[in-house]
Amino acid sequence: MKPLLPSNLAILPRLLRTGTVAVALAAGLASMTPTASAADTLEKVRQRGALKVGVQYVAPEYAAGSKFRTPEGIEHVLAQDLAQRLQVKAVAVQGDAGKGADQLKSHKLDVLLAVAPANHSQRAATVTATVPTGYVAAPMAIMRIDTTIKTWEQLKGHTVCVPQGGRYAGLAARHGAIEKPYKAPADALLGLRIGACDATIHDAALLEELLKLPEWKKFSARLQAGVGAGAPLEIVLPAGDDKARAYFQQVAKEWQAGSTLQQQLRLMARNIAFEVYLDQDVPDCH
Repeated sequence: MKPLLPSNLAILPRLLRTGTVAVALAAGLASMTPTASAADTLEKVRQRGALKVGVQYVAPEYAAGSKFRTPEGIEHVLAQDLAQRLQVKAVAVQGDAGKGADQLKSHKLDVLLAVAPANHSQRAATVTATVPTGYVAAPMAIMRIDTTIKTWEQLKGHTVCVPQGGRYAGLAARHGAIEKPYKAPADALLGLRIGACDATIHDAALLEELLKLPEWKKFSARLQAGVGAGAPLEIVLPAGDDKARAYFQQVAKEWQAGSTLQQQLRLMARNIAFEVYLDQDVPDCH
């Protein structure tokens, strides 16, 4: 028997079908230095017709007939918005801690959507072109409301479902948990609902939106990160292109002034909830 149809399915525009982009790791950016060739980024993007966005995890392209999955985080939506404003397409480029800075300097990518590294002051000394998006990433675990797990340490020995491209892969394992990787957030959350795992971890802001939906009340037990655990999501550019930096600063201001971040989080939560509903062929475990 399928679970009850979510109450909010009437407003599920599939805006995320336009493309898939993901987040790039920002570690290693301290090696960046300003270069004269960093100038005119916007003009080069427009001439090329594509905005190359550095990402941590590039999800496989959607194939006709396969299950659609909402991408990993809000940075995918923001990258699409950046590209649409420039009237170009967004292209995801795989980045990592050791190559992200070199890719920016060599123009293998145009921008990096990345969570600020722990040593923020070290990066600021060498990379001046950073633009805060207004989004703060912080981990949160959710579980069934009857769980006996009350602290992160109590995850030890328990199974935790995590999206394989997520920024929190490995977090539960550090607390002694057994991590089960899934291709997308919807799959990890489905694992929680059917009893394949005891918890799942994602960004707190997205999960808080998900838990506002009535069909998720049964899974609203939370483990939240401590004070200061969050990190800002930033647009990172090679230093030296003041025009591009000013442009992206204006875009970020518009995102924050127009509640774009919260609106997109709400939409993502509803889309993910719908994807879980479509795949849940058995009632909620227990």
